[in-house]
This record gives sequence, structure tokens and C-alpha cells, in this order.
Amino acid sequence: MTTEIGKDLTKHGYRVWGDSDPFEDMIGPFYLKENGDGTCKAAFWAEKRHCNGSGPLHGGLLMSFADYALFAIARDQLEGRCVTVGFNSEFVSAGMEGDLIEAKGDIVRATRSLLFVRGEVFTGDRIIMTFSGILKRIKA
Repeated sequence: MTTEIGKDLTKHGYRVWGDSDPFEDMIGPFYLKENGDGTCKAAFWAEKRHCNGSGPLHGGLLMSFADYALFAIARDQLEGRCVTVGFNSEFVSAGMEGDLIEAKGDIVRATRSLLFVRGEVFTGDRIIMTFSGILKRIKA
């Protein structure tokens, strides 16, 4: 299900975020879009290279994208470097080549050293995966 949005996500308010990350650069590009209310969406276009041997998007790719989304969702509270110390995901449906894959979520709790985040990966109005994670702030 390719959505109506054009393939160039930057024309629709999305942008590449952060410095170069060798792994994300290889599997992406991943984008984020600030919604103007303190929240954001992450997104990428599903290509053939993102699919597994039976056709749908590879689960490892979706988990990597969800990890990117954890940081995008929490970006205003990162306060410097962070690492993922916990991650959970549940696959609900399949994404396919040509789909615009997006993620959104919220911060459940923030402490001095940890951020607890949850979200969902979706295409159109169909949820593909739910996820949650814990980010640890790294002191300089």
C-alpha cells in the first residue's frame, strides 16, 4: 500500500536527523518529522532490499527502525548521548515493499538517568509492530 505522499519525504516536512550512523546509513535512510506539538514521527520508504525471502519487510529491519524511533520520540529529553538498554517488540502485521513505514510514540516516564518510551510502527492506518524501550543517558 503506497500512500499518496511523494517519495521525497523532505518535501513533506521530514528530515534526516543527527550525525551519520554507519548502520542506519546502510539500511535507511530514516527520517523524522516534528509535528509542532512536541511530538514527532519517524519514517522510511520500504524497498525490496528491506524485505525478507518470503516478501514482507524483514523483522530485524523493523526493530532497527523502531530503535531509531525510540531516540526520535525522546529527542527533546535526551540531554546528550544515550544508549538503548532495553527493547521489546510485538509484530502485529506485515509491511511490504513500496509502503511508507512510519512510527510514533510517547515517553512513558523520564528519570535522571533513564527514559522509558513506547510506540508503534504503522503504514497508513494499519499497525505493523508495537515496541517499547529504555534509553540510558550517558554522563560525559
